[in-house]
Amino acid sequence: MFTKILIANRGEIACRIITSAQRLGIRCVAVYSEADRQARHVAMADESFYLGGAAAQDSYLNAELILELAKKCGAEAIHPGYGFLSENPHFADSCAKQQIEFIGPSAAAIRSMGSKSAAKTIMEKAGIPMLPGYHGAGQSLARIKAEAQHCGYPLLLKAVAGGGGKGMRTVNNESEFDHAYAAAKREAASSFNNDDLLVEKYLQNPRHVEIQIFADKTGNTIYLADRDCSVQRRYQKVVEEAPAPNIPDDVRKAMGETAVKAAQAINYVGAGTIEFLYDDSHHKFYFMEMNTRLQVEHPVTEMVTGQDLVAWQLKVANGETLPLTQQQVQISGHAIEVRVYAEDPASDFLPATGTLHYLRTPEESRHLRIDTGVIEGDEVSIYYDPMIAKLICWDETRSAAIAQMRTALQSYRIAGLNTNLDFLKNLIATPAFASFEVDTGFIERHKATLLQEPDQDFEPMLVFAACFLTLQRKQQYCSHGDPTSPFNHLDNWRLNAEHTQPYALTHKHIDYQLEVKEQGPEFQISLNQHQYQVRGELNGERLSVAINGHQNDIDIDQQGSLLTLFKHGYSFACQLPTKDFDQQQQTNDNSLLAPMNGTVVAILQAVDDEVDTGDGLIVIEAMKMEHCIKAPYAGVITEYYYQPGDLVDEGSILVALQATDASH
Repeated sequence: MFTKILIANRGEIACRIITSAQRLGIRCVAVYSEADRQARHVAMADESFYLGGAAAQDSYLNAELILELAKKCGAEAIHPGYGFLSENPHFADSCAKQQIEFIGPSAAAIRSMGSKSAAKTIMEKAGIPMLPGYHGAGQSLARIKAEAQHCGYPLLLKAVAGGGGKGMRTVNNESEFDHAYAAAKREAASSFNNDDLLVEKYLQNPRHVEIQIFADKTGNTIYLADRDCSVQRRYQKVVEEAPAPNIPDDVRKAMGETAVKAAQAINYVGAGTIEFLYDDSHHKFYFMEMNTRLQVEHPVTEMVTGQDLVAWQLKVANGETLPLTQQQVQISGHAIEVRVYAEDPASDFLPATGTLHYLRTPEESRHLRIDTGVIEGDEVSIYYDPMIAKLICWDETRSAAIAQMRTALQSYRIAGLNTNLDFLKNLIATPAFASFEVDTGFIERHKATLLQEPDQDFEPMLVFAACFLTLQRKQQYCSHGDPTSPFNHLDNWRLNAEHTQPYALTHKHIDYQLEVKEQGPEFQISLNQHQYQVRGELNGERLSVAINGHQNDIDIDQQGSLLTLFKHGYSFACQLPTKDFDQQQQTNDNSLLAPMNGTVVAILQAVDDEVDTGDGLIVIEAMKMEHCIKAPYAGVITEYYYQPGDLVDEGSILVALQATDASH
């Protein structure tokens, strides 16, 4: 076995690889960017090396430097994880030339599957079932548009070198084609340095089912559990489960055998995934693509097979045969994975940035696993994927696994930035998910339910906040003096009058006034002409409080003027008033603001152009995803404040738009 490997990645996958490698007695070398100096994967590794600036191009994509560092430290192999260099055939070739083992397939296999169009040609020749479409070399707008007409709408435009939903657009009719074509080309060029596209018939409401395959260097190829990854937003997976529910045994077997056949067609070695679109109504499946790497969702396969797929990768790369034959593969129970993201589901899942000021996770067990690359205090930046963690639950049945997931999500608590935790809780609790009425349109179809805010009575939460502030004030005051002195007792005693402590709290941009009267060990808190009798005790971040005799335990995080309360698995945020001394703050009703931190990648109109409502104006990219800022009303563009390549902060004025309608 290798004695030392270098991990050419970051975040949760780097941590995941380190865990398995060190268990096998392998020393691990981490690499890191400027943004990741204090990252978890760096702390876990046996040694680490600095790569460069925060941007991936300056660090994790610097193949030449990574190889140089691998040779310098004596690493015998490089594990690329997923993303970055994992599907870069030039990097795999370079490793071979430097006599460093690339823990993955051959460069030839990566090349053959790295282009979706080339992959489809190979799979067609191998007799793998395909969807109608076009994946030829002709890439002119006229040719792609003509092939789209021939294929028929609705259809998908997909980057031939794509993955993760990038460079992909749904086109419902011819009027949408030009805009979708331009956006897909631009995103493909930005993400993959290749703007070639293919056309694929859009299958209405399919399921996304994939097969985990594994092959060794002696020619053995097997398939492990299948996975359903149908619950997606923007073509990116949100929930994955294994095995894929409600597939007939003969179809499941046929999919597995077809996946093995596809892998053998390119002499594949290592871990890979064959992805299919599955027509539930006719029990037919169609080849979509092959991922020549370990998938993000591999933990659900590990949970139901009891196998360590990273350990398999290391053993296969070292020349060992597969640990199991096809007949020895056993599937036990059911596993579900959700991806915890820094994003705002209510704003079309815009990526979020910020600091993980408060992070509490459920306790891991044989039923529950957390794969993460962050700890409390880490920053989620614009430079990398916004995934915070993967939460994986296993049990004997799917319904029991859902129950495990529901409990786990209730215990997952984050403050400091927007996350999709409440969205995931709603999703797991949705009856349609429980009964597996699932396809790739699930999120869009149930959006209203999934985006529904927790049914909370905000008044008691504000009362809890006022109680917390009062107890905190008493603790802070009394800690500075003699606790036996009557002058250090904050009981609000007055010679001739009863004293009340006022608090102003803001929740969802609405201001609330509360008054607290201390009555011995209790408080009377007034809000909206309601009086609450409150008795509380504060121990660190935990508030034990009774309101009118009803006992509650609340966890509270305070960051400056912002309070975040956690109760019954849901969070509630409120804010103390702050004074704004920034005299330079600009407000302009005719300006559009950046909805997130990011980089300007395209200006879609020119100054002095007239635009209609809904016309695209400027495109921002953050965390590998594009967001188009559209005109909220008809007008004339008078100025752009940023140009392509500029970094922008959330709330920055991007473009001045002079309305042609006086009402704006």
